[in-house]
This record gives sequence, structure tokens and C-alpha cells, in this order.
Amino acid sequence: MSLEVKVISACSMKIDIVTDTFAPDVNGVAMTLGRLTDGLRKLEHRVHVIRTGDGRDDETIVRSIPLPGYREVRVGLPASLMLRMRWRKRRPDAIYVATESPLGKSAVEAAKILGIPVLTGFHTNFHEYMRRYSLGKLQPMVMSYLKRFHERADCTLAPSLELVEKLRNQGFENVHLMGRGVDTELFCPSKRCETLRGSWGATTGSPVAIVCGRIAAEKNLELAIQCFTEMRASVPDLRCVMVGDGPLREKLETKYPWVQFSGIQTGEDLARHYASADILLFPSETETFGNVVLEAMASGLVTVAYDYAAAAKFLRHGENGLKADKGDVKGFIEIAKKSLEMYHDHPLRIAAREIAITQGWSRVVQEFEGHLREISNNSETPPTPSPIVSRSKKRKKISYRTVFLSDIHLGTPDSKATEVGDFLKQLTCEKLILNGDIIDGWALKRGAKWESRHSRVIRRILKMTEKDDTEVIYLRGNHDEILERFLPLAFGKIRFTKEYIHTTANNQRYLVVHGDGFDSVSTNHKWLAALGAIGYDSLLKVNRYYNYWRAWRGKEYFSLSKRVKAKVKSAVSFVDKYEVLLQDLALHKECNGIICGHIHTPEDKKVGEIHYLNSGDWVESLTAIVEHHDGRLELIHYKDLLMTADL
Repeated sequence: MSLEVKVISACSMKIDIVTDTFAPDVNGVAMTLGRLTDGLRKLEHRVHVIRTGDGRDDETIVRSIPLPGYREVRVGLPASLMLRMRWRKRRPDAIYVATESPLGKSAVEAAKILGIPVLTGFHTNFHEYMRRYSLGKLQPMVMSYLKRFHERADCTLAPSLELVEKLRNQGFENVHLMGRGVDTELFCPSKRCETLRGSWGATTGSPVAIVCGRIAAEKNLELAIQCFTEMRASVPDLRCVMVGDGPLREKLETKYPWVQFSGIQTGEDLARHYASADILLFPSETETFGNVVLEAMASGLVTVAYDYAAAAKFLRHGENGLKADKGDVKGFIEIAKKSLEMYHDHPLRIAAREIAITQGWSRVVQEFEGHLREISNNSETPPTPSPIVSRSKKRKKISYRTVFLSDIHLGTPDSKATEVGDFLKQLTCEKLILNGDIIDGWALKRGAKWESRHSRVIRRILKMTEKDDTEVIYLRGNHDEILERFLPLAFGKIRFTKEYIHTTANNQRYLVVHGDGFDSVSTNHKWLAALGAIGYDSLLKVNRYYNYWRAWRGKEYFSLSKRVKAKVKSAVSFVDKYEVLLQDLALHKECNGIICGHIHTPEDKKVGEIHYLNSGDWVESLTAIVEHHDGRLELIHYKDLLMTADL
């Protein structure tokens, strides 16, 4: 088969972007990063995104927690080990860290350890948020953290001249301007929709005032409501709309039923909402830039804002928008009322559109590319030269004859589904044996949430059967015992069974069984086993929050359940008895060894005459059994495979 070969330009770069937010998240940072990523890829740079939340298969997903009181915002947890392993194997020419979370901090540290140039972005005024959330006393501490964070980078980018100067005055070094752009084909007056306006109760001549963004304390929405109220007193048929979502939405929706809350809007729907309005109120005092200013101007609205950030740069008061001195509440309300005089074809609105047309994203992407190239060229370690590569050339993977996994517990919050998918991506095998408790039916029956990361594991396994011709054998466990009524069952390359005899390449026979049949509680007292599962889940929940605290302090993961097992004599005695019983079964089946799971305790040892192997779990231990092509069986850890894989 002939391969299409493409010579990648020597000017192309390998760039990794680390962020707590990315599409499909709806916020200014995610939108900006999406534009930058797409723009760099159009310039033939190879960009990889390392992020929190739910992403695509070609992105790296890291662990995160929801921000207290603001669950739609996720905070990335430290991932220093994973990042160092990735960047040792696939070294980028430059790294852009967009958020100052524990994830971002660990990314900067890993980059500096490896000598990779790193660029940081100052996208959010976290220190300014403290005042809005009645935490003003924490502002100095937060600013001190931000300063330490950014001073380790080769360069920090800020979106407005005002912010650049402010950071420099506070002692930040190597701070440079990188503005923002707007898609003037998407945001356009022609998207005006009378049907949408009608749903707001607006007639042809009724003005509509809109607020667009997070419905949260830092957006100064009290002033927006005050403006709405006074504007309605002047023009009773004014319609007031808030686009977005956030922690204050329910409270405001209840208190002000005359305001139309449209929820989160994206793409064409967002563009129609802008164009169908007449006035944008933007009372926020905490923006680093304010993308909505350019989006509203491109849509031909009268933009009412404070004179800083994007408004300071693009709005000329009375010519293409209206602005008040920052903090001048009375002045802001007065210009908001004045905006009611500027109808659909007013020259100010036409001028707003004209200035927005000059602010495309291509210029911003080129500026960003220039900063990345500058820090890469100044690096002491020269960037890896771009090789001649084939688009169809497969990335090198580790090849095994057989892989044994158990106790993944898909459907539970503690399942390391992302790590399982990543593990399977790095290898190929002739046979994949899933040794029970892959899907946790007990947890799902209790109302556990099935997440997209769980579905990705199933898709990855199916892809292995299709692309690699991998045979999959699924043995039922106790948590997925619903399969019992269908056994034996087979379709395509996938077979379901209760137990399996595996013969290695060197003709050794191993009995493969989940092992719950040798747990008297699981077999004779299922109600007690179910109660124990709830207790274990509770212990894992406590352990989860304890490890969040450890992660914030930069410490490694600690397993509370393993410590309990090691300390409680009855648990140790149970494991010993469990191993002996399985040894007897293997002897009865005339096998040389046994491979099991169930007890979440990885092991590779001799028990009497029998080779006893336990594949552990993918809740805490993240281990598997692999058979090499010479027949040798080995217990491996997720981290060990990543260290040896050609990423």
C-alpha cells in the first residue's frame, strides 16, 4: 500500500495548550482558546489541548473538581507526573498555559523541569473577583500567588494595554499585549430575527436591551438591573433580556420576572440574540478584555460600557458607542438611558460595525504565533526539528499478546475511565480479557450518573475489535451480574462468559475468573455485599475530597481504603483465604495459574504450586496483567506503561 507523504514545513511548531476550560464550555477564555487553536492549525502548526471536563478523543483530559458554588466551572488538579511523562516522549516546541489553577501550576513546573519554553495567559482577574464575593481580604494573597505563577513563565500575555501596565506596575515581568478579535461573519446585523424579538414581547419599534455573559456576582448585574428599571421608566415598552447562565440566575429570575432569561446561547443562536437586540449593557468592572464588546459592535448594537479593557480600546464615546468612567454608576445609568434614542439605523450603530470589521482573528493568531516562536527560538534547548512524516503512519504502540483488565466500575464517579482509555490507546493486543465489574450495575441502579468518559472506554474497546482485530472476552463479575442470564453470548469479536481457560504462548494454562464466587459475602449474603459496596463508595468519597486537599498541596494520591485493608486483621485474613481458595480451584481445573480480580488488590506471586495473579482495579490501583509475546505474564501499572510508551 502506498503512503501519502507530506513534508511538514520547517517553520511548523508543536504546541501544547493547558487549560481548565475549552469548547464546548461557554465563556470568553474557552472561545478565545478555540479561535487561537483553530488559527494555529490553519497555519499548519500541530496543536494538542490538555484540559479538564469532557473533550474529544484527540485531547488529553485531566482530573478536576467543580468550583464550590459555581459547579459549571471546573478547576484542574495537579498532573505533574503525567505531563512530564508526556512531554519527555512528545516534546513540544512551546507550551501555553491559559489558567492559573493547580493544573496550570503543575504544567509550568513540569515545563521548567524539562527546559521547555512556556507562555502563560492572564485571562481572568481572580484577584478582582475576591471583592465581589466578599473576600476582599484575600486579594493580596491571590495577587501574590498570581505573581509567583506568572514569573516562572518565559512570557505572560494580557489582553489589554491597561492590564499590561497594571501588571507591570505590580512587579510582573515580561508581560506583553495580545488582543482579541471577533468573527464579523458570524456576528452581523443581518442576523436580526423578528420571530425571536416577538418571543421577547418586542414589537417592530420596541427597543431591546441585552446583557450577555455569566450570571454571577463578578459581572455587576445589580447595576444592569438598575439600568433596566430606569430605562423602562423612560420607555415602557423596552424589553430586557439576559443571555447566559450562572449561580445568580435563579435568584434574579424569581425577583425580576419581567426580565427575559434566555440561558446559554452559542454560535448562530448567540449571533441572532445579539442582532435582535438594540443595546448591550456591559456593567462589569472585572474584565481582562470583554469579548462581548466586540461581538455587540459587530452586531450593530449600541454598546454601553465602562471605559476600560476592550471598551477603552475600541469605543469612541458618542461616535461608535457609549462609555462612562469606571466606577461611575450614575454616569453609566445616564448613558444607558441615552442609548434609547439610538434606533436601528443610527449612525453610531453603523460606525460600531465598521470598526469591528477591522478586528479579525487572523491578526491575533499571528501575534500569538509570534510570541510562541520567540520563546521557542530563545530557548536554550533547540526545538525538535520537524521530520518528514506520513499522515497515514500509525503512532508506535506497545504490543502485547493478551491484556487482562478488571474492576473498572464504569458508571461510578471514582472510575478512572479517562486513564483506562489512555492506557488502551497506548497498546495493541491479540486478545483483551475483561475480567468482571467493568460496568457497575449496582451503582447505576442506585442512580449513579453515566458520563461521556465512561462511554469513551466502550468506544475504545469496540475500536480495538475493528481496527486491531482484537478478540474481547468479557467475564461477568458481581457488579455486572445481570449478564449471568445471557451467558454464554457472542457477537462479532466479543464473547461473554463466566470463566475462561487461557493458554499462554509457552503453553501454560491459566484459569481466568472474576473471583466473587469465593467471597462468601458476595455469594451467600448479597444484601450485605450491596451494603458493603455503599460503604466502600462512601469511603471513596471521603478519600476523594481528602485527595483534593492533598492535590492542592501538591502531594501524591493516597488510598485510604488500602490503608484500612492493611491495618484491619480480618481484611488481611480474608485476602489470604481468598487466594488459597482460588489456588485450589486452579489445581482442580488442572491449570498452572489463576488470574482474577474482585478484591481490588493487585498481586503477582506463587501460592503453593499455583501462579496467582490479581489484576487489581481502575478505581485506585490502576493496574493490569499483560502477556508478552513469549508467554511471560506481568503485572503492570498505568504509570509504568506511559513511561515506556512512544507517545
